Amino acid sequence: PPGVGARDLRECLAIQLRELGEKDSPAMKIVQFHLDDLKRHRYRKIAESLKLTEEEIRKAFKIISGLTPRPGAASFGSEARQITPDLIVEKMDDEYVVMLNDKSIPTVRINPVYLSLLKGSKISEEERKYVLERLNSARWLISAIDQRRSTMLRLMRFIVDRQRDFFDHGVSSLKPMVLQDAADALQLHPSTISRVTNGKYVQTPHGIFELKYFFDSKIDSTSGQSVSAKTVMERIKRLIETEDPQNPLSDQQVAELLNKEGFNIARRTVSKYRNRMRIPSAAYRKKL
Repeated sequence: PPGVGARDLRECLAIQLRELGEKDSPAMKIVQFHLDDLKRHRYRKIAESLKLTEEEIRKAFKIISGLTPRPGAASFGSEARQITPDLIVEKMDDEYVVMLNDKSIPTVRINPVYLSLLKGSKISEEERKYVLERLNSARWLISAIDQRRSTMLRLMRFIVDRQRDFFDHGVSSLKPMVLQDAADALQLHPSTISRVTNGKYVQTPHGIFELKYFFDSKIDSTSGQSVSAKTVMERIKRLIETEDPQNPLSDQQVAELLNKEGFNIARRTVSKYRNRMRIPSAAYRKKL
């Protein structure tokens, strides 16, 4: 595919634009000179620098959005990383049950041959000492794995208990929660919670999530209760998805709608969350 073998993202996109006959187009100029600005949604800076109109920027953005930053990925789709969840949460009757997925955890056992060596008299004292050291290391490793399994289970049960509404209703019901909350409840150091959640995944009725997903900052509401930032982001996404394509909502309008719904949120926060979700501003969402 066009772009495979390019030295960097800029060259990759430029090759694809040439294939589309966009060699001297605004899209090509943006890719060549303002790719970083495009990533950071600095559309006004791009327009002023390249002397482009708003309509030209929108057309260029549409063309660039249709390019493939990793053109080789489609050829190797079967090699894509497959996530194996470390934990499984299933609803049984009216309760959620947390289980370890043993397929994701290595099974470590002590070879009985080495135990028999210690009991026999066919090895020297130096060899006996070495075998004993290795056995102690193996026992420590087994103990550490068991401890990690136990901590993962305890943490996930805490998450299920604290985030019951999420498991019942989905992302819109996610509650604000930080690592310190779990650390206090489980009487562990926050760094321990951080290590346990790092790169660990759970399979839930709503899909597979990284454990870190459940820990998020809070947004105050007019009711006096705090809500998760992810809940607010999900609401912003839904508002934008259902907006009038000819009259897209500005960040200020989104903030006003959210405030009417009880979320205490400023325009700049809406802008920050929108950019985090890689959603263009209203000017560039408007349909041509």
